[in-house]
Amino acid sequence: MAATSVDRHAAPRQGLAQRLPAFPWDSLIPAKQRASAHPEGIVDLSVGTPVDPTPVSVQQALAAAADSPGYPTTIGTAELREALVDFVRRHRGAPEGLGVDGVLPTVGSKELVAHLPFQLGLGAGDTVAFPHIAYPTYDMGARFIGADPLPVDIGRLAADGDAAFEDPSAVERIRLLWLNSPSNPSGEVLDAEQLAAVVRWARERGIVVASDECYALLPWTVDEVPSVLDPRVNGGSLDGLLCVYSLSKQSNLAGYRAAFVAGDPALVGELVAVRKQAGMMLPGPLQAAMTAALRDDEAPAAQREIYRARRAVLEPALRSAGGEIHASQAGLYLWTTFGEDAMTSVERLADLGVLVAPGMFYGVGGGEFVRVALTATDERIAAAARRLERL
Repeated sequence: MAATSVDRHAAPRQGLAQRLPAFPWDSLIPAKQRASAHPEGIVDLSVGTPVDPTPVSVQQALAAAADSPGYPTTIGTAELREALVDFVRRHRGAPEGLGVDGVLPTVGSKELVAHLPFQLGLGAGDTVAFPHIAYPTYDMGARFIGADPLPVDIGRLAADGDAAFEDPSAVERIRLLWLNSPSNPSGEVLDAEQLAAVVRWARERGIVVASDECYALLPWTVDEVPSVLDPRVNGGSLDGLLCVYSLSKQSNLAGYRAAFVAGDPALVGELVAVRKQAGMMLPGPLQAAMTAALRDDEAPAAQREIYRARRAVLEPALRSAGGEIHASQAGLYLWTTFGEDAMTSVERLADLGVLVAPGMFYGVGGGEFVRVALTATDERIAAAARRLERL
């Protein structure tokens, strides 16, 4: 048999990684180095990773479940699923009719956001829509499967429907619409009426709505953060709706990768079937820890007050430095503009030893904004405030 010849001059195969945009945080390395050179040390308000202790009750539950020789299940333990149902009823307005077949633990929320289009069976020719200023992983989830990413002004969509799209024909290809309230990065909150309008619009077109509500227990200037699980929003039906939630922020569990999805049992069932085949399982000890976190309302309430105090220090300092804070109704960030290009603001603040995230990471509409996180120790937040006030 003749050997297969190889054309050494053929173009090399282009892998998925080569077809993706550069990881945005890599571009922040020079500013981080500049901020780190400050004589009093860096104050890192960029990524927004929690710094406070994981609740003791959660740590104890993790330790007690450390002897875990067997495989965990994709759907989670009975105790975890019951705790998930109780949580969304208490905190996300879910109806009594939502049962354990409508909840599913996930290995962090970013994993689910990135892979949801694939797990729902989307592919080339389909469109994934998401807020025009948003967490970039919604966009990546579309790109991973060759679908088309489509930013849209969700507020305008709620008010004007199809008129929110520059190309109305694009609506026909949308199969998944992401919502994010409170927003990362802006902290903007959609009220129940806005959410209901978007849900009605999507249902009329057979579009699945996935609502990322990870910051919902951190409201500041609003009385509530409604959920797509709330009957005021969905009219008493969960059809076509998914709520994505994480315990990373409210319970300082970012290192545990403890998150979940809840909603339409038919859609959750599709995810379970795919994830079983892929072996996507939250480790057993983490399921026990997550169960404890879901049942503990005191720790998230106490953590919220810690962030409230940090916000009360940082917000006036940003204003005194010439910043204008927009939206920021809830969540862990102050969406701030100094009336200049975002990277100019990043560099000026880096000279003070304060690192923030440039708004263009989250879409072209963020080009003059920076995202300032509340996730630093009290001492570091106070240091940032002193430096900003001098500016």
